[in-house]
Amino acid sequence: MSVSLSYTSSPLLSSVPVLPGDANATSCQDWDQSHHLLFHLAHLSLGVGLLIPTTLTLHMILLRLLLITGCSLLIAWAALYRCTLDVMVWNVVFLLVNFMHFFFLLYKRRPIKIDRELKSVYHRMFEPLHVREALFQRLTGQFCTIQTLKKSQIYAAEDKTSVDERLSILLKGKMKVSYRGHFLHNIYTNAFIDSPEFRSTQLNRGERFQVTISAEENCKILCWSRERLTYFLESESFLNEVFRYLIGKDITNKLYSLNDPTLSDKAVKKMDRQPSLCSQLSMMQMRNSMASTSDTDDVLNQILRGGSTGSSLQKNPLPKTSTTMKPIEEGMEDDVFESESHNTRPREDV
Repeated sequence: MSVSLSYTSSPLLSSVPVLPGDANATSCQDWDQSHHLLFHLAHLSLGVGLLIPTTLTLHMILLRLLLITGCSLLIAWAALYRCTLDVMVWNVVFLLVNFMHFFFLLYKRRPIKIDRELKSVYHRMFEPLHVREALFQRLTGQFCTIQTLKKSQIYAAEDKTSVDERLSILLKGKMKVSYRGHFLHNIYTNAFIDSPEFRSTQLNRGERFQVTISAEENCKILCWSRERLTYFLESESFLNEVFRYLIGKDITNKLYSLNDPTLSDKAVKKMDRQPSLCSQLSMMQMRNSMASTSDTDDVLNQILRGGSTGSSLQKNPLPKTSTTMKPIEEGMEDDVFESESHNTRPREDV
């Protein structure tokens, strides 16, 4: 009995760390042999996965893939060579969790199929601004429609069509904008149709188009419901900024085409600069003249005959003023900040 007790107690004593006071003892007297090669390959796979830099585009997918490989090797080592049930069960749990993350990442990076009619708009307008395909599909897949207009069909009638209904982009064809029968400019492919009305009536609803927009040839347009689009952009701040930039750029291009209606389609597509000071001044003079004269048609005829708004208006420097409308003054907004003392006259003594 004493021999058996001493035989069974010796391994226990050898595996338990000895107190530091014993100078002739070590922490581990007997070391086990190294584990199987599968054990080392599993930990090597786990280590390489943790060392993948985050600058790689697919670093999360590669990390999950290496973690799955490491867990699989540990399961094989625990089941075939070590026969430890707890190690195998824990690695099975880790394997399932990593599989779920791996397939979720693959699902997020699945190729998004954009409609063939919308590819040109996406590559031309939204892709350069780093809008992902999935976000563009959400924008165009829920609350927008593709409509067709035949040649000479009216998109918006002057003083009749409300501006609160929609916002549209021309996908195919060419459209014409006119005011009281006078041609203003054309609208070409991949351009907003009613961007000035959308921007100018964001606060004031119930307005109507001041111009007539018609199709010069068979056209195809992408239409958003204005109310639903505004609600969607409020929840997507990045896409809201993208729309603000695109609409502002489109309005700038339309101002250019107003000053030079002879611009070709290619020239309009290449315009990324801001209007010059001369063009801004001439447009301001044209707006003031149209607002201050009683006969707007005469001013439009002068503008169309003169070719340049500045030269045509210089011929008639003193237009007939209207009693109902006042010209737009460039420094008008400065009067808002003046104190009330400058605007009120002192009371006269009676």
